[in-house]
Amino acid sequence: MNSGDFFSGGLQSQPLSGVGKILVTGASGYIGGRLVPELLARGYKVRAMVRGEPDVYKNLWPQAEVVVANALKVEDLRRAFEGVEVIYYLIHFLSLGPKEFEAADIKAAKNVREAAEEKQVKRIIYLGGLGDVRNPLSSHLRSRIEVAEELKRARLGVTILRAAVIIGSGSASYEIIQHLVKELPVLFIPHWAKNKCQPIAIRDVIKYLVGVLETPDTLGRSFDIGGKDILTYEEMLKVLVGLLNKKTIFIASPFSYISFYAYFASLVTPVPHTITQCLMEGLKNEVVCQDDSIKKLIPFEPISYKEAIVRAMSREEQDRVHTRWSDAYPPAHSLAIKLSELGNKTAFVKEYSIVTEKTAASLFKSICRVGGREGWFYNNWMWKSRGMLDRILLGVGTVRGRKSYSHLKINDVIDFWRIEDIKEDRRLLLRAEMKLPGKAWLEFKIDDTLDKRKLSVVAYYDTKSVAGKGYWYVCLPFHRFIFRKLIEAIDRRS
Repeated sequence: MNSGDFFSGGLQSQPLSGVGKILVTGASGYIGGRLVPELLARGYKVRAMVRGEPDVYKNLWPQAEVVVANALKVEDLRRAFEGVEVIYYLIHFLSLGPKEFEAADIKAAKNVREAAEEKQVKRIIYLGGLGDVRNPLSSHLRSRIEVAEELKRARLGVTILRAAVIIGSGSASYEIIQHLVKELPVLFIPHWAKNKCQPIAIRDVIKYLVGVLETPDTLGRSFDIGGKDILTYEEMLKVLVGLLNKKTIFIASPFSYISFYAYFASLVTPVPHTITQCLMEGLKNEVVCQDDSIKKLIPFEPISYKEAIVRAMSREEQDRVHTRWSDAYPPAHSLAIKLSELGNKTAFVKEYSIVTEKTAASLFKSICRVGGREGWFYNNWMWKSRGMLDRILLGVGTVRGRKSYSHLKINDVIDFWRIEDIKEDRRLLLRAEMKLPGKAWLEFKIDDTLDKRKLSVVAYYDTKSVAGKGYWYVCLPFHRFIFRKLIEAIDRRS
């Protein structure tokens, strides 16, 4: 990150001297991935807790210590909390979907509380959800409050921050709003879209997270945090319509079944059904700050919703989206079996290649443009059709796109693939995350052959089921056509 990318520089508080090690849980997630570099920039000793391959994050944050741990396993937490003074609790299991995340949320919070007490941690800072406990809450907001109550039982200082919709480049809420407005000429507005919300920009969330650490009077207290504006969800959509200068028609709808709207939104936005369902259930609640006491302790002027949207759009245009909701979704991606772990035991392998005079650098640059807004170069409709089928089956689909259109790193997503390995000018290995009766990988390779290059694409597929084997043989004729045309298109674009 460049110096201009840091948000906490405008705080009136000063970095604490003599504070011990700070642990950021959920460091591989959307907010944690932005908080870690902020704390490092202010001179703190940081340990980042992740579930994925640690080397990826060690390269990303060379000044930080990286530990692999699962909050659902107490023994992992005991090891991660060793020598830690402050914990940022940024864990949630929303991506598990409505039926499973509540139990996982509570179990993780209980584990963290017990391990923190055992390791004599001095403080926990938790970012939860905003909601009026006097009214019936959605399962998502109720779970956020239950997690806060569980953490407050700890025999140590706990600070709770409660936020509503978080707006920023790469946030799930922003991408849902953006794609609904961009993709739909007509928006049907149910009665719950008239509920009020106080959205907050990601930059202001980070300021508050750093600010409470550096403000002793916030110890042991709970605060509502929000942006400058209080808007209905309909008004939030209309702000973006105005910014994009679109002629969108808004129609009041008597049909208010949230699950239907969530499923439809998952088909036209990058955010999958498990997340849209949980987020949209929260729209039935008004989420407005009831207490603004934090403004006296951490004084700064939050930006408006409109400015937050403009900044998010600008980051996308500049290709400077540092973290995205997809970094941690699907929930088991960090534990997925790797191709290297299968060795030579992959059930099916098929390679297609051509020889070219293009340089390895130009070929690799072209390979790294596949997917997202560029598409798949040839017969893109076939890739989109497979992605739409995946979305209908509640998978990730191709509409998920990619975080950056100019550069890639391990764990980034490309439509319904995730980067498992990347070697400059030599190899790009993608692991499939679409719904499949097996496990699949797609490898792009560049090899030198005398004074030319051999450009190859290799499909790997591992399955033991009859359905899985049938799937491979049904797709094989299409693979021969799609993959050969794909590498020919890569060669042409190089």
